[in-house]
Amino acid sequence: MKPYSAPFAALLACTIAACGKPESKPAAEAAPGAAAPGGELVYVSNEDSRNLTVIDATTDSVVATIEVGTRPRGVRVSPDGKTVYVALSGAPKCPPTMPDAECAKLKSDPSKDGIAVVDVASRRTVKTFPAGLDPETFDVSPDGAKLFVSNENADSATIVDVASGKAVANIKVGKEPEGVTLTPDGKTVWVTGETDHNITGIDVASGKEIASIDILGQRPRGIGILPDGSRAYVTNEVSGTISVVDLAAKKTLKQITAPQGSRPMGITVTKDGKRIYVSTGRGKNVVVIDPATDSIVASVEVGTRPWGVALTRDEKKLYTANGPGNNVSVVNTENMTVIRTIPVGSLPWGVAIGPRP
Repeated sequence: MKPYSAPFAALLACTIAACGKPESKPAAEAAPGAAAPGGELVYVSNEDSRNLTVIDATTDSVVATIEVGTRPRGVRVSPDGKTVYVALSGAPKCPPTMPDAECAKLKSDPSKDGIAVVDVASRRTVKTFPAGLDPETFDVSPDGAKLFVSNENADSATIVDVASGKAVANIKVGKEPEGVTLTPDGKTVWVTGETDHNITGIDVASGKEIASIDILGQRPRGIGILPDGSRAYVTNEVSGTISVVDLAAKKTLKQITAPQGSRPMGITVTKDGKRIYVSTGRGKNVVVIDPATDSIVASVEVGTRPWGVALTRDEKKLYTANGPGNNVSVVNTENMTVIRTIPVGSLPWGVAIGPRP
């Protein structure tokens, strides 16, 4: 709490005026729905409970739960923090161990597919944008004008115009696309193909494929790109590795092996490009990669099957969505320790952080 700056007399008058009234709670103990002014909000998509948990990053307390729709997974915040987008899917959940033929027999409802648009001020879902079949993850253009969506069951990526709410392009990519990341200059978007074991580059201006790169690892999930756009780091769930890709040369340079038992999933890169954080799924950890040496330099156990990860603006805290644990871990990145565990909805999947509008 900040020290009072008012003169003693004013403080005394205020105290007398408040006599007999209950003492207000500090921000960290605020009732659900309250939030400290300023700062950032953390948004967690909960796949099984069909909702979005909102966490105040200042107090690390839950301030809202918002219904969004069926199987929410990928989540992103508009640059101004006023809107949150969430990928919804009417497709059944099919684990990697389930044969495609068996998965195809399960009932799917394409009418539930789309990108939910959540108004942060009113804390409600106001509309749903169409995308493709089974949208899973996506990225937002730096100006907030477009969404780039991976459609897992359509083997395609869709570009959605935010102003009109309409899909303006649909591009074939690798099979079972998942991870979607724009290059820092906003000119190219890269999409992972889980069963083609590749990444596809799409030119944002033309909406056309410009490259397909074999990443050597098995079942690529997420993509992190260095601030200078030179290299991409791709998490490979099945092979337990992170691919290092030279984007200019369009080739994979090497594989970084994660600790035994790891299933690399989510990934995020610091603004200076000196640290890369990777969640390891069943490995229960988040590992830190130093891109100067392409080696793992630190790790911390965070919870059960961490998936989505996100950093606060000052990069002092990292949040992880711990799937079956139904909670989120808050990691102090300076000493790589878990400083809080926050219960959320059922099967948290993605995490995004944005400024409070």
